[in-house]
Amino acid sequence: MRFGVRVRPGARRGAVGGRRPAAGGDALVVAVPAPAVDGKANEAVRRAIAEAFGVRARDVTIVTGVRGRDKVVEVAGGDPERLAELLGPMP
Repeated sequence: MRFGVRVRPGARRGAVGGRRPAAGGDALVVAVPAPAVDGKANEAVRRAIAEAFGVRARDVTIVTGVRGRDKVVEVAGGDPERLAELLGPMP
């Protein structure tokens, strides 16, 4: 399952949830305390998404956007209903 993600690196605390309008559909907001330096935020994003979907971190792949805040991730074995829960109600 692939979907868009908007990353907030350097956040006070980590959180997965909420939506942000993006090209091609809404993106899931992922806040991580790790800084956007040396791939630390990317690894934190993978771990946070894995935990939110109940899969292993190695089952989460950043497909595009490795160097930006807007990413496309793929979750092997991800549940579309869980994604809908994390995105929250439609505005």
